[in-house]
Amino acid sequence: MKRVDDFRLKLGNKELVPLIIGGMGVDISTAELALEAARLGGIGHISDAMVQDVSDRRFDTEFVKEKTKFYKHNIDNSDKSIVQFDLGRLAEATKLHVGHTMEAKRGDGMVFINCMEKLTMNGPKETLQVRLNSALDAGIDGITLSAGLHLGSFALMADHPRFRDAKLGIIVSSVRALQLFLRKTARLSRLPDFVVVEGPLAGGHLGFGMDWAQYDLATIVGEILQFLKTEQLEIPLIAAGGIFTGSDAVSFLELGAAGLQVATRFTVANECGLPSKVKQEYFRASEEDIIVNTISPTGYPMRMLRNTPAIGAGIRPNCEAYGYLLDGSGGCAYITAYNEQIALHPDGKNISVMDKTCLCTHMRNYNCWTCGSTTYRLKDTTRRLADGSYQELSAEHIFHDYQYSTNQQIALPDAIET
Repeated sequence: MKRVDDFRLKLGNKELVPLIIGGMGVDISTAELALEAARLGGIGHISDAMVQDVSDRRFDTEFVKEKTKFYKHNIDNSDKSIVQFDLGRLAEATKLHVGHTMEAKRGDGMVFINCMEKLTMNGPKETLQVRLNSALDAGIDGITLSAGLHLGSFALMADHPRFRDAKLGIIVSSVRALQLFLRKTARLSRLPDFVVVEGPLAGGHLGFGMDWAQYDLATIVGEILQFLKTEQLEIPLIAAGGIFTGSDAVSFLELGAAGLQVATRFTVANECGLPSKVKQEYFRASEEDIIVNTISPTGYPMRMLRNTPAIGAGIRPNCEAYGYLLDGSGGCAYITAYNEQIALHPDGKNISVMDKTCLCTHMRNYNCWTCGSTTYRLKDTTRRLADGSYQELSAEHIFHDYQYSTNQQIALPDAIET
């Protein structure tokens, strides 16, 4: 019976344990979590979501305070078109986050950064270019392009001296999305170093409509593998979404995947950025508690826990401080939904906005409990403590369980001595 450890992911001249911990924002996939994956010979992700806030919390900078102060006069204005990011400060925050992470890296693995195109920041092209190039400046091993088609993203990095050196890949959920990307980037004569194929059981934003249940990862992986073979493209395929055990992982490796991207089981790792009380919500969740809705202003369906505090919350838009989802005209679907409720309740009291949520604020405060479809199984990976709570696990334990387990078995952590 094969184990994940019987396979290796080849990226350039490196051979890696074929396990990638997926990027989770805001600072849920922390530097500490990514560094553990790298130390163990795999690949870890940090996220550049709300990177200025992450920098403030980690390095005592004041990017958010400065931005809020500068646009304070606009807080009560529903028109957010003037709210812009200072590109120099954005670059500085990105370099701090990436640079400190890379300085701490040990082991034979790699650290990538997850970069969402849907973080449009009232300047989609300009801010994305700064984020991508600043990460390369700071020495990131690779970039995973997510939450969008990224048809122009390679071009935004084409003049960077590390454009052909760093490992660059993209997340897709269909053959068509990959075909579009390859067609649009063909003139650069630069193929992606890897492609992550994310199925409908993944956590957070989904690359499907609300008909997501009609699709399955194995079928999509098979279709994309056939496309790559037909086109004679040797691009490593990484399967992602709903892969809960080492045996699940092996089934995709035997199908032809070069590696796996996993995240759900690492949400309850000690190194994960979620507060312990939120991790306990994940442990306690039942299968019925996991839902897919459309409250994200991005337009993508999103999987989360049913009792997430972000659902129905009617907080005032906080774009002057954050504003990461403002489109190129300064608009956001949550602002529209919030203003509709204000029109019905002019006193501003007891506002509940069900259609959308203020994703920036709620993700920053860990009040939007996005999750994978297998979250309800997390309780089966650990031990119940005397007080009724569940024991958190080390990232090393989870990584090794994927790497070495067989027969759908899951190794429990050593019991905590009391």
